Amino acid sequence: MLKAILSDRSAIKATLSTCQRNILGFALRFSSSIGEAFEPLCLNNLSPNPGSKKQRRRVGRGIGSGRGKTCGRGHKGQKKRKPAKGGGFIGGQTPLHRSLPKRGFSNKRFQKPLEQLNLGRLQLWIDMGRLIPKPDQPITLRDIKESGLISRIKHGVKLLAKEKDLVHMPLNIEVTRASKEAIKAVEEKGGSVVCSYFNRLGLRAHLFPHKFHPALVPRRAAPPPKIMPYYLDYNNRGYLSPEIQLKKIEEKRKTQVELKDI
Repeated sequence: MLKAILSDRSAIKATLSTCQRNILGFALRFSSSIGEAFEPLCLNNLSPNPGSKKQRRRVGRGIGSGRGKTCGRGHKGQKKRKPAKGGGFIGGQTPLHRSLPKRGFSNKRFQKPLEQLNLGRLQLWIDMGRLIPKPDQPITLRDIKESGLISRIKHGVKLLAKEKDLVHMPLNIEVTRASKEAIKAVEEKGGSVVCSYFNRLGLRAHLFPHKFHPALVPRRAAPPPKIMPYYLDYNNRGYLSPEIQLKKIEEKRKTQVELKDI
């Protein structure tokens, strides 16, 4: 029947659109080349490739289907019933997560983990020329991020003393926190470490200053009362400690004197 219809090309073309005519022309050329009829591709005969889709077996549709009556589950028993046992099921008694009491309070959801920066990796970045420290300014979190030393800084950076033997030059660096051993290793080489606090908005303004209007840059927020003692302690090289504040005042005076001399 299809061969008879395809042979009468004028009758078919009269009932088809332009797109369908083009498809039919390709089908007729292809069928004439292989010597058999070829059904044109239309929206009503679209289907997946044979064998690419497997039909789902429906259970409980009579014994002739192969999965009727008991549907492959057998007779009685726990595996016959529904619903199936879930995770944590231990045989019908009180599950373990309900039998044990809740103890303590967890602050895990309020944690602000800091990115770790090792002294050896910092020195390696400088030796490769990927991070060039400025003579009059410390290495800041923005310099660390822009150099690719740490790709993403969410809450801050903590300086650690791993591979401290690789440090061979004075480093002036400003981070969120630093270990006592890292502070000692940097100062032995003639450098300095300052630990500064940034809240979420302040850190964003520090890392991405181009996203803020110069007149609308937010003021630097003070540390919360819980961590204020850390930044007031000179042993941690906190930026709010009196010793660090006096150093900053002396540096400002020196720069003012130098500018007057110029």
